[in-house]
Amino acid sequence: MGRVALAAKITHVPSMYLSEIDGPRKGSRQDAIDGHHEIARRCRDEGVDTIVVFDTHWLVNANYHLNCAPSWAGTYTSNELPHFISNMGYGFDGNPALGELMARVANQMSVETLAHSATTLAPEYGTLVPMRYMNTDRRFKVVSVSALCMAHYLNDSARLGWALRRAVEEHYDGTVAFLASGSLSHRFAQNGLAPEYGFRIWSPFLETLDRRVVQMWQNGEWPAFCEMLPEYAAKGHGEGFMHDTAMLLGVLGWSAYDGKAEVITPYFGASGTGQINVVFPVTPQDGHAIPAAVASRADGYTSIATRL
Repeated sequence: MGRVALAAKITHVPSMYLSEIDGPRKGSRQDAIDGHHEIARRCRDEGVDTIVVFDTHWLVNANYHLNCAPSWAGTYTSNELPHFISNMGYGFDGNPALGELMARVANQMSVETLAHSATTLAPEYGTLVPMRYMNTDRRFKVVSVSALCMAHYLNDSARLGWALRRAVEEHYDGTVAFLASGSLSHRFAQNGLAPEYGFRIWSPFLETLDRRVVQMWQNGEWPAFCEMLPEYAAKGHGEGFMHDTAMLLGVLGWSAYDGKAEVITPYFGASGTGQINVVFPVTPQDGHAIPAAVASRADGYTSIATRL
């Protein structure tokens, strides 16, 4: 019935907003902003009606959660980096019907998920920043998904992604894009060193690790990457424990995925962290078979919170 038209791993660095403002950082993240514009253009060309964002700034301690209120509008200041994002206006529409549908299918597939359509809960900036550049005309409806998962298995997050794709393709009359909003390595520069690392990665190890991962994505080395994801998330300081990445790979088919990544905004450093905009072509998958690696809670795929 429905169609998943686009999947991407995207940056949401708050310096993108600083890049708009007069001052020493103006224009410094234009390449990342341009990458968001390109992804939005592709969504428009594909007829996407809803963007689902796996948001690594939405922290949850139990279950998976979908924010699918009818609309949101307001002014946002980051509690984490108020000197980067301050008084940023936002406004866009949600998709309550799709959010509730996706939660229902996920629960049918034994992934405990709650949809919140009647809520005062506002999206976090892992959703707000991308929508600022992708959705200024409110063309796309939005569903935000919790992806800073503190006590969750990574393969359950992959199963969630698989369930959301099943919900779209088997029950939804529309076209959807899925975005994993989070960094690669996420080791912030030590306090006092942030200006020095504004455009750098925290360590040569992390940069080497990230660049090798991007190569694996471009080469289509998915079984190897899925196997190493828990350790990469731990040793690479993965944002949100890389649950957004597991969810996106679940959408794509996990280790059975056979596409090759296309880099839109090349890898770059931001306050010590590794960032990128990259699109993954959506390839056909057997809708009736859960990929074997995500069929159960295997020890090798536990969350970082569980492992440490």
